[in-house]
Amino acid sequence: MSGGVDSSVTAALLLKQGYDVIGISMRLGVHDTVETDTDKPGCCSLEGIKDARRVAAQLGIPFYAVNYEGDFAEYIVDYFCAEYSIGRTPNPCILCNQELKFGKLMKLAYQLNAEYVATGHYARVKRDGQLGRYLLLKGIDRNKDQSYALFSLTQEQLSHALMPLGEYTKSEVRKIAYELGLKVHDKPESQEICFIADNDYNRFLTERMPESIKPGPILDMQGNILGEHRGIQFYTIGQRKGLRLSLGKPVYVVKIDALNNAVIVGDKHELLKLEFRVEKLNLISQEHLSEPIKAQVKIRYNDPGHDATVFQISADEAKVQFDEPHGAVTPGQAAVFYDNDVVIGGGWIAK
Repeated sequence: MSGGVDSSVTAALLLKQGYDVIGISMRLGVHDTVETDTDKPGCCSLEGIKDARRVAAQLGIPFYAVNYEGDFAEYIVDYFCAEYSIGRTPNPCILCNQELKFGKLMKLAYQLNAEYVATGHYARVKRDGQLGRYLLLKGIDRNKDQSYALFSLTQEQLSHALMPLGEYTKSEVRKIAYELGLKVHDKPESQEICFIADNDYNRFLTERMPESIKPGPILDMQGNILGEHRGIQFYTIGQRKGLRLSLGKPVYVVKIDALNNAVIVGDKHELLKLEFRVEKLNLISQEHLSEPIKAQVKIRYNDPGHDATVFQISADEAKVQFDEPHGAVTPGQAAVFYDNDVVIGGGWIAK
């Protein structure tokens, strides 16, 4: 329970369905020097935990707060900084789901003799008796669907996961909270990255790792020096603004060369890629891809998805080939494969 409307309504819905519910909040600590703006509540903030406690009391369920500050620093914050330093763009929310919400928290659930971990994600989990596997599906609210951020969950984790909000729209959830008299019914959405209060990634990285940030050359596709960057940590694939170049035409970050501390830019068409490789492959709807399959592939959270063919190379790797080239394929982000609403699986974009 983060103290937001989604996890609060999740607890209420499960109570109504007859479950024995325990409310738990993760205290993840303060990893930023900037104070949190109360108008933009962070997931699992101290104020959020207070709201969660109030909701638990209103629902009449036990409530606990657990301190995972050290784990969050190791698994999420350190990873976030390290990825930018090797020229990749991290996705901390996916890792938080994998390692904390359905990792540490699931182990705690077992210790409490709880059978499931329930969250306020807008996604659906169903068991397919014919396949003998647990499936992850998109939430019915397409504007809130969070299945992309859950692609790395294993069959074991999915078998002990409940996500009742996958069957509701956000407006329906707020209406339920209002009818229940929950004070969080109109609480604003949490900010994008919970541990960066002002969403200023550049400031955060500068404060966390000043010794690793070094200026270097901005190059064109032929290797000519066009200017100087402020540190590769401040750039991501597809970026156009903030390059401080006067070339008489727009250019985009096409590649980040961490080995040579260089940022390579090019025209928009040079962003287009026909294929890429993913690592740390996790398949959900099937155990192995014995042959290439057609899928819709999302390469970022808000991506609508693109038609592609997925080839499994090894137990840990796959190649994705688009039907048509697409831009801003970004190492460090997730590529998630769909068969309509069903998540086939996914992996982390390597190159």
